[in-house]
Amino acid sequence: MSCYSSSLFLNNILSPSTHLHRSFKNGRLGIRITACLNMEVQSPNLESSKLSKEVIKESNKVFVGTYARASLVLSSGKGCKLYDVEGQEYLDLTSGIAVNALGHADPDWIKAVTQQANILTHVSNIYYSLPQLELAKRLVASSFADRVFLSNSGTEANEAAIKFARKFQIFSHPDEQQPPVEFIAFSNCFHGRTMGAVALTSKEHYRSPFEPVMPGVNFLEYGNIQAATELIQSGKIAAVFVEPIQGEGGIYSATKEFLQALRTACDNAGSLLVFDEVQCGLGRTGHLWAHEAYGIYPDIMTLAKPLAGGLPIGAVLVTERVAAAINYGDHGSTFAGGPLVCNAAVAVLDKISEPAFLASVTKKGQYFRELLVTKLKGNSHVREVRGVGLIIGIDLDVPASPLLDACQQSGLLVLTAGKGNVVRLVPPLTITEQELDRAAEILFNCLPVLDKTNKN
Repeated sequence: MSCYSSSLFLNNILSPSTHLHRSFKNGRLGIRITACLNMEVQSPNLESSKLSKEVIKESNKVFVGTYARASLVLSSGKGCKLYDVEGQEYLDLTSGIAVNALGHADPDWIKAVTQQANILTHVSNIYYSLPQLELAKRLVASSFADRVFLSNSGTEANEAAIKFARKFQIFSHPDEQQPPVEFIAFSNCFHGRTMGAVALTSKEHYRSPFEPVMPGVNFLEYGNIQAATELIQSGKIAAVFVEPIQGEGGIYSATKEFLQALRTACDNAGSLLVFDEVQCGLGRTGHLWAHEAYGIYPDIMTLAKPLAGGLPIGAVLVTERVAAAINYGDHGSTFAGGPLVCNAAVAVLDKISEPAFLASVTKKGQYFRELLVTKLKGNSHVREVRGVGLIIGIDLDVPASPLLDACQQSGLLVLTAGKGNVVRLVPPLTITEQELDRAAEILFNCLPVLDKTNKN
């Protein structure tokens, strides 16, 4: 058994398998953590029920206030279950915002990480490394793409796609003083929070505090074929960014006609079509890539969330035509594509890309949607249950936050989306039908809280 121990203050995240020892230093509560990477994860048995409040209080003293966190301190996880520092169990239908596709403490993932950690963790992109090559080969072999650029997150992947699109247009129009440099994005879209990606994100409150953001972004109605076609035909558009299924925006799926119209218009005008599959890609829909269900393929695809099973990674997949425009020094990253992260990603990709695994996602997704429709259809606040595979939204006519709070108190973790009125369900892809039954039952039992909140 490989173990390590360290003394950490409360602003550190507790690892999935930990022994905790409380201590004080300079008047501040600290935790001594002893973690065993190969041990079985068990629910923590802690002395004090006050620990969560102490962690939250200390965290609020040292972190920048960028997150509206739930009042919950998580300390361990196994499969689709999470445990807080008091030992309370939760069924996790958030999977770290669609990140932990294999659940928590997956044995194949742990093996890939621990073995690679004992060999080589980081070398930078000055050198070649085997895990990076193995991951890139798998991504190319399983997709439309010819080449890969690795990054550390979804927003970084979209930043790279922005740069690649601009560079492609300059490369393709060498004699023009003003090649196409503008972009199209769509209503309810989300592409990230860094300056380029946030400029492509439709919600104004994400952009307005940081203006001026990158100019040249045109927002159109998601699904409006005529408006998109006309603007692409203007010759000003470097690339069109679109999510085949919008996650943050409220779980809206594109139609095949819409994506085909974008593909045709981009081909005719010389614009690039970029599919953002950061949340909907890598098996979540029951297809390895969400766009496969449509039979329509992009020039660039961005990936991130589930790819390394919880470690930070992003990827930009491109055709040879796009890659030909990119030269040494046009983009780069210190940490991206490190051996440790890539070895984890290889394990995740190998597991998810198995046909039987993808078929199980499709089956469980259909089962869960039908179950939710059956159980929730009689509630006046439920307008629609929508989604595909295991990315599902429950559209409400009132804010969803009271329902989230009630679910948490009942041992179920879910997310919001859209304008705060959509319950977003993105569980680990390994979730069982029995666990889905339990989740649906908790959601059903908690729905009355919406009536109480609405009356108040």
